[in-house]
Amino acid sequence: MKNLQYPIKFSFKITTLSNDFTAQNASGHTIAYVKQKMFKLKEAITVYSDENKTQVLFTISANQWLDFSASYSIFDSNNKEVGKIARKGWRSMWKAEYDIVDQNSQPQYKVQEANAWVRIADSVVGGIPIVSAFTGYLFNPTYKVTDTAGQVVVKLKKMPSFFGKEFQLTKVADIDQEDNERVVLGLMMMILLERRRG
Repeated sequence: MKNLQYPIKFSFKITTLSNDFTAQNASGHTIAYVKQKMFKLKEAITVYSDENKTQVLFTISANQWLDFSASYSIFDSNNKEVGKIARKGWRSMWKAEYDIVDQNSQPQYKVQEANAWVRIADSVVGGIPIVSAFTGYLFNPTYKVTDTAGQVVVKLKKMPSFFGKEFQLTKVADIDQEDNERVVLGLMMMILLERRRG
């Protein structure tokens, strides 16, 4: 992906059955179009260069049938693995926690939900008729990405919107281009998983 200028906005399409979204940089240019494959036993997404699906940039797929503690491998257009994002199993039941791993299977970054109560409140209120339509404005979780030294490098926040369709990724500290790409791709996969959980 080129032109990773922060903040980056993820905008979900609510008019389609599939779980698709567009990623746009600070200039409003589309840097990726993410499409989740429907009716797959294993999670799988394709990252395209634009909404016309002109070019496949990356694919991300689960490495096992059940995704409770699955890791998700990221492949470039040449089918070369460039990293993974891995869910932390039982620890993610209470508060979302993932590891972003490099191409050598070395952990590089940790993704953690800042406040689990926000998601719990969202799930509870989401079950109330009429009021549930406004949960996208009331409850907006934030996810922090930290490096091995514990420094926050980027933050991902759900923005106030109907149906929770907008997310914004902001940079806190500089990281190199290759890591930058891996972090953004990992968060793309994570958002799809977390939206499904509620």
